[in-house]
Amino acid sequence: MTMAEPPDGAERPDLFVFDRVRVDRDGTRILHDVCAQAPSAGITVVAGPSGAGKTTLLRLCNRLEVPSAGSVRYRGHDIAAVNPLWLRRRVGMVFQQPTLFGGTVRDNLAVARPDGEDSHYRRALRQAALDPGMLARAAASLSGGEAQRACLARTLVTEPQVLLLDEPTAALDAAPKRSFERLARQLAAAGMPMLWVTHDLGQLRRVADHVMALVAGAIVYTGKPDGLERVAALESFLSEGDR
Repeated sequence: MTMAEPPDGAERPDLFVFDRVRVDRDGTRILHDVCAQAPSAGITVVAGPSGAGKTTLLRLCNRLEVPSAGSVRYRGHDIAAVNPLWLRRRVGMVFQQPTLFGGTVRDNLAVARPDGEDSHYRRALRQAALDPGMLARAAASLSGGEAQRACLARTLVTEPQVLLLDEPTAALDAAPKRSFERLARQLAAAGMPMLWVTHDLGQLRRVADHVMALVAGAIVYTGKPDGLERVAALESFLSEGDR
């Protein structure tokens, strides 16, 4: 059976809806009947202590994981019923460790868009706050911050509608981390919605428009960042940020 490729309508319901989502892995329950919505604009931060199930939740959004029960909808479409390629063209992902292939920056962008032209690649570099003249530069010569932004450019060159970011600044020092955060805020302001996984409370407060908080695989809070302080289940997690 061929999975559907639904049309991209003008309507923009919630970006992602998790409806009683459960994930079991090797006899362990990773997510417990998660019910939550990510808004269609801005940056939604998926927060919580290590081991809470944040990355698993994120990976459900482009079918790198599939739920054991329940459903995930992307802009009203049940992800289980759509073509994975259709989904992944629209939902791009940036991982924790910046991983570039050998060769030049151009070679790395061409992996994501083999039919692309230099104009596409230069635009993606500009979107990622990189010099479009660096296409011929060896990927191995990039700094950590440059490498992560080059990975972002590699995702952006496919022209996604949404970005998933899994601890994208975890390997960066303070200055490139703040630079990446500012870039993400600029992209969000220009209309690129994001789901961003972090356990860094300072980062959450700097970038989040909306928060989905997990503890031990269960949603304990959804809403504005300033409401976190009132959630008793997050007391231990919140106290870590003050150390």
